[in-house]
Amino acid sequence: MKPYYWESHHGNFGDDLNLWLWDFLLPGFREVQPDMLLVGVGTVLTPDLLPAGTRKLVIGSGTGYGAQPDVSDTTEWDVRCVRGPLTASKLGLPPERAITDPAVMISDMPEFQNLPKLHQKTFVPHWESAEFGMWEAVCEPAGLTYLDPRGEAKSVIRHIAQSELVIAESMHGAILADAFRVPWIAVSTSRAINSFKWTDWASTVGATYRPRHVPVSTRAEAIAKRSRFWGMRFDAQGAAAAPNTGHQQSDEVLTRPAPSGPGLKGMAKQLLAAPSVLALWQASRAEPQLSSDEALERQKGRFRDVLEGIRRDYF
Repeated sequence: MKPYYWESHHGNFGDDLNLWLWDFLLPGFREVQPDMLLVGVGTVLTPDLLPAGTRKLVIGSGTGYGAQPDVSDTTEWDVRCVRGPLTASKLGLPPERAITDPAVMISDMPEFQNLPKLHQKTFVPHWESAEFGMWEAVCEPAGLTYLDPRGEAKSVIRHIAQSELVIAESMHGAILADAFRVPWIAVSTSRAINSFKWTDWASTVGATYRPRHVPVSTRAEAIAKRSRFWGMRFDAQGAAAAPNTGHQQSDEVLTRPAPSGPGLKGMAKQLLAAPSVLALWQASRAEPQLSSDEALERQKGRFRDVLEGIRRDYF
């Protein structure tokens, strides 16, 4: 099998973790069924992404973008479980196929266990916020550690596990925090956030998606998200030309704030980002969430049963 995942030019740990997670969960899967795709973590269940005419084994994926696929053809689709009840309903699957996001199983990997705490409060933005905003500079006065979701996936996840509290705009920031028993607070910088996929996952562990709104941090971010910045509304025009923040993708994860730049220009950017600083600071003091140990372990147990069935049928 070959793992399928959404591969982006900028990188996103919540997608990139598919490159190694399944080698832990299903050792040897790459040596069996060479004509089959393993469709795992991600909101990827749409014909816009998945190739037609190829056999697909779905383990915990979700819907949420684009049209829903017709999964009734069992010669092409083997849907063992999906991310949550909303996805199951959209695909016409029985409720028991809704289990949880497979990323929760990462906490079972020995390399992520018993890690020392390094960060008191960590902010994990959505990749788009990291690409167009200046959140590393916003985090410093807000008293938070900044964690870039575009970094190498294992490094990002390790820093999440080593935090005492996670403020997450990234859904997998919250999923991994919950899996590592780290309390989390959801935030959003866009009124048009995809709440479907958040609710799909959260409902499987008894959590709720109640994001606190934080304003965008730069004009470029407002253009990319078609939102407001200091009272000005930015629509689709110019979105493609929005400059990024100069981030160069690497295997390193930025976990400490970087200065916004010297002189008046840097000071002006910091001043314009003041509403973001205040809102993020206030969000970090809100009541966090954490699913119960029982709810999480119940879903992980169900997921292990699914994996055992796959081993029997394909290995």
